[in-house]
Amino acid sequence: MAKSRKTVDRLAACQETLGYSFKDIGLLQAAITHSSSANTRQESNERMEFLGDAVLGLVVCQTLYNRLPDSMEGELTKIKSAVVSRRICARVADRMNLAEFLQLGQGMEPGAHLPKSLTAAALEAVIAAVFLDGGLDAARALILRHMDPDLKRATSSEHQFNYKSQLQQHAQREMNATPQYEMLDEKGPDHAKCFEIAVTIGNRQFHGAWGPSKKEAEQKAAQVALVELGLLSEEEIAAEHGHD
Repeated sequence: MAKSRKTVDRLAACQETLGYSFKDIGLLQAAITHSSSANTRQESNERMEFLGDAVLGLVVCQTLYNRLPDSMEGELTKIKSAVVSRRICARVADRMNLAEFLQLGQGMEPGAHLPKSLTAAALEAVIAAVFLDGGLDAARALILRHMDPDLKRATSSEHQFNYKSQLQQHAQREMNATPQYEMLDEKGPDHAKCFEIAVTIGNRQFHGAWGPSKKEAEQKAAQVALVELGLLSEEEIAAEHGHD
């Protein structure tokens, strides 16, 4: 059945927004078709959402692996989880005005008021459509074109302030040792304790630092060690936390 002029115009506008021209426009049509307007669920974008989620995860993992060669699995996993979250996908979909292109059933109107989970799913479906139409390189280009700011933000916020991770990478690479954390003291009542922890690398123990939890005290102790090693300045710390 021939597509209406309204549908043709919507698909053309969507391609312009994506920055990608489809060889098989039917894939894009399926990707923006919500189950509320499809004759069957198989004709909706739900299967594409499943595939797009996997493609997005692969591209983000590969990008982080290449960009952060010194980061370990745990840190990479944490950043990846932040970037592929429904919240971030919905934010990206909103920036693209993806909701305006969706084909919805009666009682549902396109626009910013749609549930975030719906627009995030639409983004994943569109990623799958591009992958099926143009392959992994095309999908990667689409993802990085629209999500690179979010990747950079997550990378900076997770890595920049993780002083334990920075210290461990330096110690293992340059000092052939792994930092060890030792609690020196604790004070305060049970419901409001503070902890003093110091880090030791090899035979060198650095000054201790206090924190309201063992985890925060360890981060502060690592920060102290980075400063004493000349890898971090007080000015850099002040500048970093000025952007919180």
